[in-house]
Amino acid sequence: MPSKKDQVMDRSGNKFQFDVDAKRGRPVRNEDPYISDEGLKEPAVCTVCHAIYRNKRWYLKEKEFAEIQSGEDVNQVKCPACQKMHQLYPEGVVTLRGDYLWHHEEEIINILRSTENNAMAKNPLARIMRIQPEGDSLLIETTEEKLAEHIGRALHKAHQGELEVQWSDDHSLCRVNWERQE
Repeated sequence: MPSKKDQVMDRSGNKFQFDVDAKRGRPVRNEDPYISDEGLKEPAVCTVCHAIYRNKRWYLKEKEFAEIQSGEDVNQVKCPACQKMHQLYPEGVVTLRGDYLWHHEEEIINILRSTENNAMAKNPLARIMRIQPEGDSLLIETTEEKLAEHIGRALHKAHQGELEVQWSDDHSLCRVNWERQE
């Protein structure tokens, strides 16, 4: 079995990188255009949300932010999630429909926020950008495609209904549709 980084050729003779996703028959994960391959000068702090960048990872710790912020060599930046929010660049779009939605709106909003908090505990760049009514639907945009999928699955688990998850070919966008009539 090839190792995680081995080069493999397909039937046409084209080389491709063999990784865990390809091994499981899924497309290779999306490369986020807002995350630099080279990384940032460390330590870095987001001036908007106070996320900290260290060891090529973002995390949220308000106490540590205050300590780092006062240092001389700190790199002041806008984290990828804040950049996406500023430029209105969602990687996940969740559309909720149905009469049931509006009769249980408060419960559903609580599920959205709880799912976001759970995702942010693992990845502080996974955020809900906006929640906006559009006609008889509720539109939720997220900074990470997996968060959109998690939201849809959490709603389906808690309130059943019809769930549809669609990924773009390059995995750069996840569209989730959830609907439940009364």
